[in-house]
Amino acid sequence: MLFPWVSGLALLPISALAVTPSAGQVPIRNGVVGGVGNKTVKVETDTVKQFATTPGKLRVTENSGVCETTKNVYQASGYGDLTSKESVWFWYFDARQNASTAPLSLWFNGGPGSSSMIGLLQELGPCRITNNSESVTLNPHSWNTNSNMLFIDQPIGVGFSHGTESVGTSEEAASDIWKFLQIFLADSRFSHLAANDLAIWTESYGGHYGPAFASYFLSQNAAIAAGTATGLTLNLKTLGIGNGLTDPISQYPGYISYANSNPYGTLVSASTIKSANSSWSSSKGCKAQITSCGNGGSNSVCSAAQNYCNNNILSPLAGNHDVYYVPSGSDDPYPPDITSYLASIADTIGAEVDWQMTNDDVYNNFAETGDWMRSQLPALESVVDAGIRVLIYNGDADFIVNYQGVEDMLASMKTDFSTEFNKQAFTTYTVNGHKAGQFKTAGTFSYVRIAAAGHEVPAYKNTGLAVGQAAFQFFTQTMANQSLFST
Repeated sequence: MLFPWVSGLALLPISALAVTPSAGQVPIRNGVVGGVGNKTVKVETDTVKQFATTPGKLRVTENSGVCETTKNVYQASGYGDLTSKESVWFWYFDARQNASTAPLSLWFNGGPGSSSMIGLLQELGPCRITNNSESVTLNPHSWNTNSNMLFIDQPIGVGFSHGTESVGTSEEAASDIWKFLQIFLADSRFSHLAANDLAIWTESYGGHYGPAFASYFLSQNAAIAAGTATGLTLNLKTLGIGNGLTDPISQYPGYISYANSNPYGTLVSASTIKSANSSWSSSKGCKAQITSCGNGGSNSVCSAAQNYCNNNILSPLAGNHDVYYVPSGSDDPYPPDITSYLASIADTIGAEVDWQMTNDDVYNNFAETGDWMRSQLPALESVVDAGIRVLIYNGDADFIVNYQGVEDMLASMKTDFSTEFNKQAFTTYTVNGHKAGQFKTAGTFSYVRIAAAGHEVPAYKNTGLAVGQAAFQFFTQTMANQSLFST
């Protein structure tokens, strides 16, 4: 997800919402959802309780019987201890079919500061939360059907992870995930996965995380090959990003265009759109501030850009709509909350701290560095040109990272496939004969826009299809190293 909200961003002034959207924990800073507070130093918080950590090793609870109830499918949950004061929470599920040879897919929600248990329980995991938030049901379209799945709470302090909360940039987060995977794949229970194909899947602020993580993995692999670094080479083959904020300079105008015209109706008044246009293009406006950030801007310059743009463009343009699913009112209860369910199973799965959807300290760290407004487009382009299969997907009912901004970003990309991609017209994407959206493909790069889906695309369904069925098809095709195609 994206931002400090459930699985995504969120930025409406308090006056714009009757209540805080239940779809995500949206930090409010100076009266702006997704705004920036007054802190001038990075937050570094140590958990009060001291745990019996094993630095460089895993601590694992195996086959808890929770969530994945398919017979003979292995699961494990627990911690990878980076240091005595930094423990990364994970929940792993074997593929339901051919687990020994199936690829390994990593899942990250966004925020920054949001837990990946959101994706597991609300979206694409072996089980899905029920509408009353009290139990789960088996998910027939789980992404672990044909792929081993590893859900990771990161950075440190997010979800069930705990320890010193010092990470404040996507690059710092990438380094920690590399360290965690070195520990995870060295463990005898998971070392057989090191030779299998590896994929990164993420959403929302994952538009930053995905490119940063993938490019870091590739650079580390190159350093190992050159003898300038040591470690286990990661067999990265795939990157998938859903509703992701990657390149603010190309994506922020999408808030204006989407608010004015989208499949679900105009979101705000003409005067509000006019004001946002002015805030974008004025000499000291949002565009100018993002540009200054990108031209080597300091942390304070980039942080100020986040605060200004979210206060003057993103927030007011949402109007009285849920930022994650605009057809609903300002407080959509779907997807259902997972907090009470996770509390009920925490001991069984080996969790050591109380779960929270979004960690405010981690969010503050990122807000202070201005990471939000620092583009990850160059990293994404380098990953595409390195031969990694990349899929970008978006739900057309999402405002917080809407498809119009994402498609503007795609049009600005400069990769080996961009000329071919931009020449193409969209083609209808069908699933078992049912229209699910529109897509384009060039080389190993694909994009799909899913109709009637909000910010968490796998949590929604299309007419004639089950919840998550369209997402399962594009995931399965991509993981088979195939370009998207209709069925």
